[in-house]
Amino acid sequence: MELGVLRAWRSCLAGISMLVASVSLIAPATAQMLAPVEDASPPGDAPASFSALAKRLMPAVVNISTRQTVSTGDGLPNFPSGSPLERFNEFFGRDQDGLRRVASLGSGFIIDPEGYVITNNHVIENADEIDVVLSDGSVLAAELVGRDAETDLALLKVSPDDQLEAVPLGDSDNAEVGDWVVAIGNPFGLGGTVTAGIISARDRDINQGRYDDFIQTDASINQGNSGGPLFNLRGEVIGVNTAIYSAGRGGGSVGIGFSVPSNLTREIIGQLRDSGEVRRGWLGVRIQAVTQELAEAYGLRRPQGAIVTDITQGGPADEGGLEVGDLITAFNGREVNETRDLSRIVASAEIGGEARTRIIREGDAMSLTLIVGALDEDGADGDEDADAAPDLSAITNVLGVKLRELTAEDRRRYRIPASIEGVIVYDIEKGSDAVGKLSIGDVVTEVSFQAVSTPEDALAEAEAAADDGRPILIQIFRDGDVTFRSLRPIS
Repeated sequence: MELGVLRAWRSCLAGISMLVASVSLIAPATAQMLAPVEDASPPGDAPASFSALAKRLMPAVVNISTRQTVSTGDGLPNFPSGSPLERFNEFFGRDQDGLRRVASLGSGFIIDPEGYVITNNHVIENADEIDVVLSDGSVLAAELVGRDAETDLALLKVSPDDQLEAVPLGDSDNAEVGDWVVAIGNPFGLGGTVTAGIISARDRDINQGRYDDFIQTDASINQGNSGGPLFNLRGEVIGVNTAIYSAGRGGGSVGIGFSVPSNLTREIIGQLRDSGEVRRGWLGVRIQAVTQELAEAYGLRRPQGAIVTDITQGGPADEGGLEVGDLITAFNGREVNETRDLSRIVASAEIGGEARTRIIREGDAMSLTLIVGALDEDGADGDEDADAAPDLSAITNVLGVKLRELTAEDRRRYRIPASIEGVIVYDIEKGSDAVGKLSIGDVVTEVSFQAVSTPEDALAEAEAAADDGRPILIQIFRDGDVTFRSLRPIS
């Protein structure tokens, strides 16, 4: 039996050797081989220890302690003064007036020896009192200078007896994926804690707001680290630790943390320090993301830019000649690859300044000059997913939909304003590309950038696009919004 097993192994090894030889012969002909790494040793700037860096930076990192007074409407008893049970009020977290005090902890860092401290907005939001706890245990009462919920940043001011240790904001644009980083903070209220890792990704959108542009790191970040700094090896802050992805309800680190880039932080904190508030640029448009099909309809090889779906009357876009259906590819000298790019670029543009805007309109590239306005209230970008269309009988036209002219009943039923002109969708063909893209009650206002007022107009424009081999670009009105869909024609 042992000899048989040995022979079997020899036979198996021989087969593996032949397979390896075969693979080595065919690999160069079937795939592009990567060149071997010449030097696999650690990079020259990788330290043997982070101790010297941590020792230098720790005095500039602080703990943030907040307290908030809330009402007693929580269903718990409140025992009156003099009652034998009065001592239980303290057990329930109540003061002598019967009000309950809620405390929370976070992190921050000093950016100016005079006592300016950066932290997260969510760390100090709704706080009645804020204390900054220095690395030596000293406690300083803090004043809120300003905060910005959109980027989750806040600026505090303390009044120390002596100048404080401060750290500089670095250039986050120079931070590369794979760079070493060090996070220092106050996880779970434990006090100054140092963790290290690398930058895992950049430009992350985690659906926290219109201006998402996070640095992702695997340096451990946990509850209480919020507002703390993310350092490079030069001791510069390249990010403000803000959020984590966490498995389960425990909220522990799984190696995926997010930081607000220092360049965005510098811009926001500068405004908070100067005026206590943040002012952002505004165009007065609603925009929609570009899919591959929409890109082809605009003559692009890949999705790029943002499509204008609505324009505020009298706003900067309206005054500057922008039109619904324009695809913005660049703004103020910066490329627009997706909708969030445009939101961030416009927000940071100089209010009242001129911004050269590159667009595609009806297949032609052109430029406009827009005057940037000031954002007064929140808007919304992007589009909504269309509801799936019902399973209906076959329809024989290039669009795969039945259209009719708008009636007064249509306008009442689907809440279509009198200002909207076009034709309404009232039937959709099973298996057509319109399924899932159009819904019954949609108003088709344009086909291939041409306004339509009758079903015949719409079908004629659609057939012309199909004859040219182009996707059919349709502008629709639905639930108060204008949006775009690209349809493959039915042959």
